[in-house]
Amino acid sequence: MSDAAPILDFDPDPLGVLDPAARFQAGTLPERLVLTFFEPALQATVLRSQAKVLHTTQTFGIAKPVFGLQRNGQDLALFQCGVGAAVAGGQMEELIALGARKILVCGGAGVLDRSIHQGHLILPTSALREEGLSYHYLPPAAEVQPDALAVAALEKALLSRKAPFLKGATWSTDGLYRETRGKVALRRAQGCLSVEMEAAALFAVAQFRKVQIAQLLYGGDDVSGDQWDHRGWQENFSVQEMMLEMCVEAVLGF
Repeated sequence: MSDAAPILDFDPDPLGVLDPAARFQAGTLPERLVLTFFEPALQATVLRSQAKVLHTTQTFGIAKPVFGLQRNGQDLALFQCGVGAAVAGGQMEELIALGARKILVCGGAGVLDRSIHQGHLILPTSALREEGLSYHYLPPAAEVQPDALAVAALEKALLSRKAPFLKGATWSTDGLYRETRGKVALRRAQGCLSVEMEAAALFAVAQFRKVQIAQLLYGGDDVSGDQWDHRGWQENFSVQEMMLEMCVEAVLGF
């Protein structure tokens, strides 16, 4: 144990005092799951597909429905993830315990380069670990990677729709208000295209629980300049719906 940096005290014991596998019924959910941070896109898909509620989560007292639908004769689940590594990671733990094994995620991110236009898609090949949750799931390291087959499935869906996208690293941080100019410059120099709050945590939870995961992001606000530029990124509903549909399509392919 380290008094200097306790967050680096990784324990590989798979059993926590509070164990999700003991609390939730395996087989409740299908193995294929799409997580999204976009509520309007999720609701549109639920209505269009006449999805049914399969389960209601209670992570940290936050009740959220898990929806089920069928595509091409296959069952899959949809869920709106909470924002931030701790909430999203805890929710994914429950969903894995309930049966999820193949997971795709879609959400937005700030961009570290203003030439990445609002709405441009980013396929992370790694996530820089500057949040806290991943250090409880994996030994200390700079980055964590998504599953290669899950990334390939998303890339295939992007190419089939001829959707322009970038591949590269994303920077996951808990410090929404501590994305300083120096940090932005450093992370950009390290090859990061975007900044968000969950990818590293979700990838780490998936690796620890031995399930497959990848994430699709779209360029939102711009944090690369002297002043923050919101760019109206949260109102780009057409891109959000397209991303969710691509994840649904891709999750059936691996």
